[in-house]
Amino acid sequence: MKLVLKKFLFIVSLLVILTSCVGKIPEIGKVITKTEEVLRELEIILEQKEEVVLEPMTIDSIPKFKNLTLVSWNIQHLGRSKTDEEIWQMAQILRHFDIVAIQEVVAKDPAGAQAVAKLADELNRTGANWDYQVSDPTISPSVYISERYAFLWKTSKVTIQHRAFLDSEREDLFFREPFIAKFKSKKQNKTFYIANYHSRKYTDKPQEEIIYLLDYPERWDTSYFLIAGDFNTPETDKVWNAFYEKGFASALKNKKTTLKQKCNSSMYLNHPIDNIYYTPKINLHQSNSIDFVQSCYNLDRARGISDHLPIFIEFSLN
Repeated sequence: MKLVLKKFLFIVSLLVILTSCVGKIPEIGKVITKTEEVLRELEIILEQKEEVVLEPMTIDSIPKFKNLTLVSWNIQHLGRSKTDEEIWQMAQILRHFDIVAIQEVVAKDPAGAQAVAKLADELNRTGANWDYQVSDPTISPSVYISERYAFLWKTSKVTIQHRAFLDSEREDLFFREPFIAKFKSKKQNKTFYIANYHSRKYTDKPQEEIIYLLDYPERWDTSYFLIAGDFNTPETDKVWNAFYEKGFASALKNKKTTLKQKCNSSMYLNHPIDNIYYTPKINLHQSNSIDFVQSCYNLDRARGISDHLPIFIEFSLN
């Protein structure tokens, strides 16, 4: 499309300029120069349009995907505070995807794991078979920081190759050590890893622990690795430069994913800190956040579910 548009505008520009230069053949060099300038300006405009950030999807606009999908969601304090209605609403969002990575499952009592079980039960009522695993509480500096993670997945799309596990070898390096699972795509018959991760808060310098994710593909000897979660730092932070140099890419760019406590000039989205980072042999088909708020009127109700938007990636294994 871009090439066709270039050719069309080139011809139009050339005709206009040539018409104005009838009888002025010696000025043909100016014609060529002017045409080149038009093309350069056109290319700049096209590139700027390509860099425009997509609007978040709404629940009603989630498509039927052709490839594997992973959705990551920090569901604030997933535990006894969530009502049956809120868990039902979560399931209506998550049912569109194949694998779910959840952060911030309550760890201090069984209510967190029980809430995940309720969510899995609700997903099983949507027409597909789901399975799930919940992590042990993370080994954290205090019980107030410790959490659980959860994975849920459609059994028709993937199988899990072993019990998912916390990265106990590096528990001293993380406030909440990542929860790692190895899945196998039934369609492509290939295995891949997902690290489910919630970093320390931004005032505690999350960069100091994020850097220890860099060698995860080597540690598990795979070319297919995704790191999903809440990183409390945007993808533009310099800590990610080492990842980009190694070939990692971020699924989202400048995408605000947290909810404000109150609307400000009809704006309710805040920080771009949730993301999915993936290795070069993973093909990105599309990615976005899911806006389940949609208006300031719904903000208080939405925050009862979470103060983060879910984010997703549609991908295949090269």
